[in-house]
Amino acid sequence: MKKIRLRYTKKKVAKRLLPLFAPLILTPVSIPVGGATMAKSDAKRTKAKILNYKVMKFDQVAYGLYDEMNLQKAGLRFEVFSKALTGYYNLKHDGKLSEKPIITVVDFTKSSTKKRLWVLDLEKKQVLFNTYVAHGRNSGVEYAESFSNDNASYMSSIGFYVTEATYHGKHGLSLKLDGMDEAFNSNALDRCIVMHGAEYASEKVIAQQGRLGRSLGCPALPMEDHEEIINAVMGKTTLYIHAANDAYTSDYLDHATAFTELVNEQSAKLPDASI
Repeated sequence: MKKIRLRYTKKKVAKRLLPLFAPLILTPVSIPVGGATMAKSDAKRTKAKILNYKVMKFDQVAYGLYDEMNLQKAGLRFEVFSKALTGYYNLKHDGKLSEKPIITVVDFTKSSTKKRLWVLDLEKKQVLFNTYVAHGRNSGVEYAESFSNDNASYMSSIGFYVTEATYHGKHGLSLKLDGMDEAFNSNALDRCIVMHGAEYASEKVIAQQGRLGRSLGCPALPMEDHEEIINAVMGKTTLYIHAANDAYTSDYLDHATAFTELVNEQSAKLPDASI
């Protein structure tokens, strides 16, 4: 009886995973008689098909989550969310994150008068926070347009970060940020780029100046929100700061790795076939 139950459970697991892998398994791979050159060319095409499939499936999952969380209404563009989610699964694959299913997204293509920071709970599928965030004083006035990884640049740095521990400094409760993208934000810890609260990151300042106040490069938050946000995102979670920057590249925007980690995550949630 136990053996019958085991086989039945395994069949159920296989059926749930098959739609993800069927195109990879069933796509015919023909080896032409023409020789090694044609075989290599065919292998490249097959590899490209598999990669395109993974990108397509990942984007389908990402859009489904985007729609379910009603992120368009919250003002977060799908393009930005998809990149943040891709980075999240790449960082998770590399073992850089804790078990907290939290992503913080900043979109510096938006005016500083707009709420351009979102904290997302992927497990609960909720927007935990959506508020203002300041950019560096040398990055721009109303918009952040210039970015740097250099010390004393007083510019914001873009890309993927992993949140670290908190401390109390001149801005009160603050959160250390470890930049993951070489040449774009890898000097964040040395530059003391941290998440903290600031009086200039407020609607009152926007009403007075027509824009948010600016930091020395830190993503500064409204005083009334910063402690709650920092406590929610601290401890090895993902922060993605997006900008209109054609030069930006990242090893963490690998869709194939993100798809693999997504499949692993979903497989882990299935019933244990050994029960």
